Amino acid sequence: MIVYDLECRSGSHRFEGWFKSSDDFARQQEGGFLSCPMCGSADVGKAVQAPRLGRKGNQLTDGAPVRRQAPEVVEAAVPAPAAVPASAPVANAPLPPQAVELMHKLAQMQAEALKSSRYVGESFAEDARAMHYGEREIETIHGQATPDEAQELLEEGIAVMPLPFPVTPPDKTN
Repeated sequence: MIVYDLECRSGSHRFEGWFKSSDDFARQQEGGFLSCPMCGSADVGKAVQAPRLGRKGNQLTDGAPVRRQAPEVVEAAVPAPAAVPASAPVANAPLPPQAVELMHKLAQMQAEALKSSRYVGESFAEDARAMHYGEREIETIHGQATPDEAQELLEEGIAVMPLPFPVTPPDKTN
């Protein structure tokens, strides 16, 4: 995915656009599929932007290696959020009250789901697989899995999904 800073030339509104490739951006621009989410103008182009360079995985930060945290994954029946409309707010713009309310409801749903769920940490994939194949009693669990582990579980027909908000492991809470 490529993220471009875009600008509406008629109203000078700035916003982000996510594209599969630079060719995809060019096709959408030429086809008139891009429009400003603030004013609806189709006269949209790339804005001047600084490059987004990530730190190399082997570089040190304050003398310690950079560690990537695995995403949290939960096996729970939580409805998927609705698709985001094309006129959704952009970065650095205030969220509409409906979005704030939705985020609060989503956080409440996650908190309720976690109350009846057991944290299994990094053994999430192993535990979910064992329950799926009848090697241990079924229960609702949450923990950590790498993207590859989560993909493998899904391919095996094991229902998992990422948590919308980060969760602090029980041994790290105050």
